[in-house]
Amino acid sequence: QAQLVESGGGLVQPGGSLRLSCAASSLTLTSYGIGWFRQAPGKEREGVSYISYNDGATKYADSVKGRFTISRDNAKNTVYLQMDSLKPEDTAVYYCAAALWATIATMTSQSMHYWGKGTLVTVSS
Repeated sequence: QAQLVESGGGLVQPGGSLRLSCAASSLTLTSYGIGWFRQAPGKEREGVSYISYNDGATKYADSVKGRFTISRDNAKNTVYLQMDSLKPEDTAVYYCAAALWATIATMTSQSMHYWGKGTLVTVSS
């Protein structure tokens, strides 16, 4: 059964960094576009960052541009989200999701095929 598992969340002070990982099993991520989404308490889920399946093109929400970096390691079948200069408003549960043959032009929260269960990121002093 295909599965995505996020890890790397935790408590960090404002200005700190975290790296989230999204590891896939029974799923070859080279065929999938990957998105990172987040949902804060009382708010709707929002797309944070995306990476295309084919050319590695990336896309970021304005709120994280210049602070977050998405990347993929095909040999490890894992996608990462490096989060720097974290702010309290980045506090949320972060989810990774995969969509077959998807690019940054086509991925939305409604178009993803597989979802992980999420990892909590708390930014607080």
